[in-house]
Amino acid sequence: MPTRAKSQRPTRPVGVPHARAKKPQPAFRALVSDPIAEEGLDILRRDPAIAVVVKTDHTPDELKRAVAQADALLVRSQTKVTAEVIASGTRLKVIARAGVGVDNVEVAAATRRGIIVINSPEGNTIAATEHALALLLALSRRIPAAYDSMRRGEWKRGKFVGVELYNKTLGLFGLGKIGSEVARRAHAFGMRILAHDPYISAEHAERLGVELVSLPELLAKSDYVSIHAPLTKDTRGAIGAAELARSKPGLRIVNTARGGIVEEQALANAVKSGVVAGAAVDVFEQEPPRESPLVGVEGIILTPHLGASTEEAQVRVAVDVAEQVVEVLHGRPARTAVNVTPVRPEALAALQPYITLAEKLGRLQAQLADGPLTDLEITYSGEIAELDVTAVTPSLLVGLLQPALEEPVNLVNAPLLAEARGLRVKESKSTTAEDYASLITTRAVSDRGEHLIAGTLFGRNELRIVRLDDYRVDFEPRGYMLIADHHDQPGVIGKVGTILGSEDINIGGMHVGRKTVRGRALMILSVDCPLPPAVLKKISRLDSMYKCTLVEL
Repeated sequence: MPTRAKSQRPTRPVGVPHARAKKPQPAFRALVSDPIAEEGLDILRRDPAIAVVVKTDHTPDELKRAVAQADALLVRSQTKVTAEVIASGTRLKVIARAGVGVDNVEVAAATRRGIIVINSPEGNTIAATEHALALLLALSRRIPAAYDSMRRGEWKRGKFVGVELYNKTLGLFGLGKIGSEVARRAHAFGMRILAHDPYISAEHAERLGVELVSLPELLAKSDYVSIHAPLTKDTRGAIGAAELARSKPGLRIVNTARGGIVEEQALANAVKSGVVAGAAVDVFEQEPPRESPLVGVEGIILTPHLGASTEEAQVRVAVDVAEQVVEVLHGRPARTAVNVTPVRPEALAALQPYITLAEKLGRLQAQLADGPLTDLEITYSGEIAELDVTAVTPSLLVGLLQPALEEPVNLVNAPLLAEARGLRVKESKSTTAEDYASLITTRAVSDRGEHLIAGTLFGRNELRIVRLDDYRVDFEPRGYMLIADHHDQPGVIGKVGTILGSEDINIGGMHVGRKTVRGRALMILSVDCPLPPAVLKKISRLDSMYKCTLVEL
């Protein structure tokens, strides 16, 4: 029987391997230097263009070497992304903070390098809200102390009689995202809710069923005060010994926002003396709070900064920033970039002086405001009306909002932050300018009044304020400025100068605007340093003075 011929196969020399298709190498490297939820890592790993490197607990030098090889850096709060670290990231395109703030990232340094910084501003909101309410209940029912007693084998029911939330007044110091969520849930407990927040409109508060009050009134009328404000120069130490001494007897305080808003020593003393019935604190001036006067005080519940520490919150922030990292690495926009300027590069050079002017106008409006702003009208007149002002209006909002907020405010998120605070923004253009080639006019309205401020450019880059309310003025918005609304009569300017001179405060420049001789007038003094409150009060008490305000521009 004939044999079947064997199929001929190509032969290869002994020792020569089969040729294999080359696996494409990832185009990007993502460095994860703090622990984040696996769900976020999975999103990065599913993208074949991204190589994921997870390495925590770097030394500073190790971190710089690792960042030098990375296109994306993902962190939480432990890694400090300093200017030096950023400078080492020659390939770095995006820095992602899996959390709300970006305190541990030098955003300005990243911006200068063209690196996008993103965060997850709402990922922790519910977790922080529920932790505040948990502490509110634990404080009211003395749960930690009762638990410790039970662990010791005791049964002392009479020792742990608590109080109810029902029919009590809750005061919220801050009515932003978290404060608003706390308010919604506190209604379910049958609580009356007050709030102090100078940057929230009465209309927004009314929608939440909240009454806006001053801080002294909040402390005097509240059975509970829960802190939900950022730590700024205005809120640091806002509740100290004097404020606690004037608070409602039996007040209980909860702080899940930032350490330093309530003075720790003052709070410890107030609880020890019975001026304050109790407190629950999750955040501290120094963390860990090894030397805090709050530690060990009976009646004060302490937790180790757990506001954002839920499984769900950690997953939300990890997924949120991982999705955005993928978008940025592939050249698409991020949802919550904190430092992106939405302006075409070719237009930025012409717009930059107006962007700077608009921010100054916003800062001036914020410091002159008589109360929470409800409306902001911006009119562009003359040559600027023919330009793309996409970045100019947000820049004005940056100046208006940044003094009140701890989170970074930029050209991207400023409109959203304004909307969240109930501020209605109206923009209009007119190609006609009566006295100036270009003019930006702003009208800011609050429940208590309004201010009209206009600015222009002299030449290409010299910023000038040319109108303030009913006065024609002409001054450069820079540094510290004393704005004094007064009656125009001989000797007023001399008296102000004498007071400043006696305090060794130098005057750098002066401008006076008036409508009629010996009528109402406006004096603007540029000073070399801030005025102590006592000096400002002394000037305000002059017989001819209506109102005196120090602004920093």
